[in-house]
Amino acid sequence: MSTRTIHRRTRARRRTALWAVLAAVATLLAYGVHTPSAQSQGLLRETIGDWQFRCDTPPGAPSEQCAMVQSVTAEDRQNVGLVVVVLVTADKKDTILRVLAPLGVLLPAGLGLIIDEEEVGRTVFVRCQPAGCVAEVFFDPKLLERFRNGKNALFIIFQTPEEGIGIPVSLNGFTAGYDKLQ
Repeated sequence: MSTRTIHRRTRARRRTALWAVLAAVATLLAYGVHTPSAQSQGLLRETIGDWQFRCDTPPGAPSEQCAMVQSVTAEDRQNVGLVVVVLVTADKKDTILRVLAPLGVLLPAGLGLIIDEEEVGRTVFVRCQPAGCVAEVFFDPKLLERFRNGKNALFIIFQTPEEGIGIPVSLNGFTAGYDKLQ
């Protein structure tokens, strides 16, 4: 087996381990569960603006990995919420914006994003799990700049083709949290 293959498998395992930790955190946040075991693990490192800075060491990972997390609900529907996660890949080369939406979203419509009343675009959902459906994008310089300079983001999910539900996310503390992730 070549060194390249071993490194590729190791990176894949780390991504899978990180995803498992973040999915568990997202599940806890999505359901509002704050079990003593979750609190005793020290997942919440600090709050930066409206973002939680959470860290953990996934099984098999050589070091602690951190993410910015914000759990929000729609203003007019308290039973519809999102968990927004910003994390740096294990190889430290990219930053990912991952959004966990509730089950029952209309998958083909994707996830819409508006920042400070300017439409940014849509992305697809990449997978669904028992806790919800996941959409993710890599931050490019333009999107990162919008998040850094923005005040509010509005994520839009669809339950029917005609019915979009806007869920506001504060960008207060994003820049400081993002800089800390690097």
